[in-house]
Amino acid sequence: MKKNIMRDIPRRKFLEMSMKGGLLIAAAPSLAYALNSCSGAGNAFPPPGLDRDLLQRVLAKALEKGGDFADVYVESRISRQITMEESKFRGGIYGVSQGAGVRVISGNKTGYAYTEELSREKLLRAAEVASYVARGGEKASVKPVSVTNLPSFVTVKIPLQEVADEKRLEILKRADEAALGYDPRIRMASIEYNDEIRSRIILTSEGTWLQDELPLLFFIVQAMSTDGDSRHMARERLSYHSGFEMFEMVTPETVARNAAREAIDMLGAKEAPAGIMDVVMQNGWGGVLVHEAVGHPLEADNIAKGVGAFTGKLGKKVAADCFTMIDDGTIPNFRGTINFDDEGTPAQKNILIENGELKGYMTDILSAKQLNMARTGNGRRESFRYIPIPRMTNTYIGEGKDDPADILASTPKGIYVQSLSGGSVNPVTGVFNFTCREAYLIENGRKTTPVKGATLIGSCMDVISSIDAVGNDLDFGPGICGKGQSAEVTAGQPTVRIRGINVGGSRG
Repeated sequence: MKKNIMRDIPRRKFLEMSMKGGLLIAAAPSLAYALNSCSGAGNAFPPPGLDRDLLQRVLAKALEKGGDFADVYVESRISRQITMEESKFRGGIYGVSQGAGVRVISGNKTGYAYTEELSREKLLRAAEVASYVARGGEKASVKPVSVTNLPSFVTVKIPLQEVADEKRLEILKRADEAALGYDPRIRMASIEYNDEIRSRIILTSEGTWLQDELPLLFFIVQAMSTDGDSRHMARERLSYHSGFEMFEMVTPETVARNAAREAIDMLGAKEAPAGIMDVVMQNGWGGVLVHEAVGHPLEADNIAKGVGAFTGKLGKKVAADCFTMIDDGTIPNFRGTINFDDEGTPAQKNILIENGELKGYMTDILSAKQLNMARTGNGRRESFRYIPIPRMTNTYIGEGKDDPADILASTPKGIYVQSLSGGSVNPVTGVFNFTCREAYLIENGRKTTPVKGATLIGSCMDVISSIDAVGNDLDFGPGICGKGQSAEVTAGQPTVRIRGINVGGSRG
């Protein structure tokens, strides 16, 4: 079974996911001019000739041999990346990608084909290829198209397409200066700016027609510190579905100083101890642990196959009473937020586990049909080149009532985890492992010596049953989730304490 992976946003991954080809500009002096020359003009969406009548013909073609359901997904992406290292602009990439995918579901089988050319001929050919899966089956009727207007959870004040690239470059300069100015021991800063505008049209055999535009920004600062004997590379990320006003809400200086703080605080870190011990996890990005350990096993594609740690446990006690887990695609402007999923199901707030009891799974159209459950708005895809599958959006542990300071003070000994680098989980067994990027010893209820090399190892059932304190300080962090294809997500949690988790380290 292939493991699912949640990780920090890696260098260049944004553009690898969002475009097929691009223009690389490496000459720093002419960077702003070159980027400005790559305007979005001529990339109107939908392109001329791609109208509702054509897509309805494509849908009819997809179902001509039979099938229970069919949809057409049309997508356009315009993306930009600018990098800065050693206080110099190193390059910029501008990417444009568009295409369409046609899917037919017949029983438990799925036929899928895509095209990067949005012509009548290519679209009908994709529909014909997808239709072969349904040969000999009953033919579903195509319902009359009804344009659906759903609420939008993404608001924009300063559209990305109206921002001059000089302003983007200025953001990188400000972050670079703030990181290097934090402490003389910060020797290097690496800044990466990414933005994207993704436009979608979805037409289904159920008569749904949806169209929207999702802007996405993410900004990464890495800072490396050294004191002559040791070094540490720290990272801080900022990402929202937003316009350029994101940098008014959280300044580039704030992102840079957060990265620099970690880099300095972790200098001189000692080798982490190993063994079974209590772990206090700081609020925010630590939520990636339950994203991996609990979220992936709750995605309904494996449940529909009858495998996975949570199969057959609906309505049963699976976690401590203080544990509630939610997936919510409607949190305004968050990285994992969507107005509707990539199948046209409206985004919603789904309570997965409430006070320790398993309440539901995350479904797409196929798994909802197989399990006879409602669609939850979790059918997502990396791009038009992929079929949608159940994926998380903004997943988090619900806020508790404990004071975070009291949680730490009442823990005599253990590990305080402030930041994770990511990890992986086997969705069938629920076994996971996570690397701690920033962690400290807990001694007599206090956070003390920084430690390196700590790894959290365990199983999903054990960890959520061992949580005995949940703070009132819920916070979130952005990430990229891998499950054969990538998806932008947010993970979150309050400060929590896990009793008796296995910590891997280099010191016994």
